[in-house]
Amino acid sequence: MARCHGVALVGVKATVVDIEVHIGGMPGFSLVGLPDASLNESRARVRAAILSSHEPWPLQRITASLSPASLPKRGSHFDLGVAVAILAAAEEVPAGALDGVMFFGELALDGRLRPVRGVLPAVLAAERARHRQAVVPEANATEARLIPGMRVFGARSLRQVLAFLRGTEIPDEPPDELDGSGDVLAPAADEALDLADVAGQEGAKRAVEIAAAGHHHLLLTGTPGSGKTMLARRLPSLLPDLSLEESLEVTSIHSIAGVLPPGAPLIVRPPFADPHHTSSLISIVGGGSRVPGPGAASLAHRGVLFLDEAPEFHPRALDALRQPLESGTLTLARSEATSVFPARFLLVLAQNPCSCGNFGSTVRECTCKPDAVRRYDQRLSGPVRDRVDIQVTVDAPTMADLDLAAERAEPSKVVADRVAEARQRQERRLRGTPWRCNGELPGPYLRRELRLPAAVTAPVFAEVRRGELTLRGVDRVLRVAWTVADLAGRDRPTAGDVLTALRLRQGEPL
Repeated sequence: MARCHGVALVGVKATVVDIEVHIGGMPGFSLVGLPDASLNESRARVRAAILSSHEPWPLQRITASLSPASLPKRGSHFDLGVAVAILAAAEEVPAGALDGVMFFGELALDGRLRPVRGVLPAVLAAERARHRQAVVPEANATEARLIPGMRVFGARSLRQVLAFLRGTEIPDEPPDELDGSGDVLAPAADEALDLADVAGQEGAKRAVEIAAAGHHHLLLTGTPGSGKTMLARRLPSLLPDLSLEESLEVTSIHSIAGVLPPGAPLIVRPPFADPHHTSSLISIVGGGSRVPGPGAASLAHRGVLFLDEAPEFHPRALDALRQPLESGTLTLARSEATSVFPARFLLVLAQNPCSCGNFGSTVRECTCKPDAVRRYDQRLSGPVRDRVDIQVTVDAPTMADLDLAAERAEPSKVVADRVAEARQRQERRLRGTPWRCNGELPGPYLRRELRLPAAVTAPVFAEVRRGELTLRGVDRVLRVAWTVADLAGRDRPTAGDVLTALRLRQGEPL
């Protein structure tokens, strides 16, 4: 009998698993411990890999158990641990060499190690369980070495792993031609995009700056070609770099999804996700038949989720975002597991004013009937709109705006510096709390710890009495007001800051 350690992944939660192997009895091979189909198939991969590595296959009953047995196991990354445990039980590998080592990798039939998803959260879980060594595929070694204090051996084949455990010379192996998991990479923000490229739109640019400074959700409404998409795609360039803790959190999600860029294992910039309006509900919020996986909302964690042509998205997909907009997490329950994915993103919605896009235009005629314009605008439900802090109308730039764009337009670097200063003010004010910026503050904290004088908040509650603003809307207006004050370098919002936040909430020009 022999034992080694692997890791089971359920959502972004990683759990260290004991891989126990017993040899004895009539020949056979069974794998127990709630394995899925891909894990059950590892029996064939492991046997072929061991024989291809010129190691003896035990001609007795092999029972491999993955403990705890009540935890669902899925994925091919258990292959390496099962193979090593079998050889240790057959006394082909010193059993003591397996102590404190975590094994994570998929085996090819010829014994090569294939890269797998989820290496970063797996190694992090092993480190927290006080394991000090990890053996992973060479393609995943750079990602695994992001965890300080963990000694990582990146191997190209089972033969190299066995030589490492036996303390003999590591044989040379050709590199695997496969790079990464073979998935299409997630869309990332283009660092070459600059806010100075947007001509005019001073009011909309100001709204984008406020949204970036306080992490406030944003709705851009305007005719086609007015610059909504340009503004949204340049918003990530205004956001500060991720902290180390945030980088590890974001990288773990992308690692599980299998969309880490090759050669850049640690994500240090806020991610940017822009799913197409034909995307399914599962692709946006995450899911799956047995064990849920992350969707675009989780891939945009600590970054920007951009929904262009928002009214064209399925209403169920838009309404499914209401939970993460409030809590910053997505809880997905399936028959075998419940996964909780972080999803604290900055939501940017863009929409045309009507189906033809010309309603309100001064140069093009709208062909939509009044009731059609109203129905199109109502495709975004009231509960979703109520969770959007800033709503801005983006007008098409004039010829004068185009002429003055090169002279007056501020580059992203200048605006990002102001955003960074505002974020620093928020971090100092919120030190000792679980929140990092104004957009995350709950209503009770705003009303108690950050209470403003009645004269300052009077315009907001006047809108409540007229039925134009909900109590949730009051909290969001006050959050934006604090961000406006932070950008101006003031310790507390003034009545003017509250009025500015109220105009942004109601879609009025600044």
